[in-house]
Amino acid sequence: MSWALNWARKLLVENVGWKVLSLVIAVVLWALVASEPELATFATVRLEYKNLPEDLEISSEPVGAISLELRGPSGELRGVGDGGIHPAVILDMSTVQPGERTFAIGGANVKLSRGVRLVRAIPSEVRFDFEHRAWRNVPVHARLTGEGKNGYVPAEISVEPRELRIVGPSSRVARTNSVVTDPVDVSSAVGPTEFRVNAFVEDPYVRFESSPQVAVTVIMKKKQD
Repeated sequence: MSWALNWARKLLVENVGWKVLSLVIAVVLWALVASEPELATFATVRLEYKNLPEDLEISSEPVGAISLELRGPSGELRGVGDGGIHPAVILDMSTVQPGERTFAIGGANVKLSRGVRLVRAIPSEVRFDFEHRAWRNVPVHARLTGEGKNGYVPAEISVEPRELRIVGPSSRVARTNSVVTDPVDVSSAVGPTEFRVNAFVEDPYVRFESSPQVAVTVIMKKKQD
């Protein structure tokens, strides 16, 4: 029993100066924070999300910025949006299914610094459309511009590869029947000429699975009078 009392006495007495100093500093810091006036401000943040299932795509228009009305000590709010604290709205999409889903923006998905609290979010809710991801091979059509010189005109046009694989929300992929190349200027082409250009898909929600570059070969021949 005596050894326990000696250990406790030693713990209390040893480095007592440093312990008292640490306590004083803690009290001073608490007093400074407690005496700070409470302020309010607005912070504009990007909407972030996590855990979207691999087989799903967001098919609705992307949500823009979210405005957060915040309250807290002036020291914590100072510099919001200017290199200071960085609030964030992070939605957990791990349980979503195909169809519409509305998310409320509140304390559960708003990340704030300690001492800062959320008053409201504008908008207070966001809605997404989810669809299964789909793939499809579609033909590539070459787009020619210009007129051949000295009576030359395009006689044969070939594209390699002739098809490209696209991926995106299932309904949008189903509506995309073909893609076109960037303009191919044949005004200076004589005989067989190859052009390296990119293909373009009109629907912004649909993308190419790999590189969209294709080779367009144009064979020019003299127009018969």
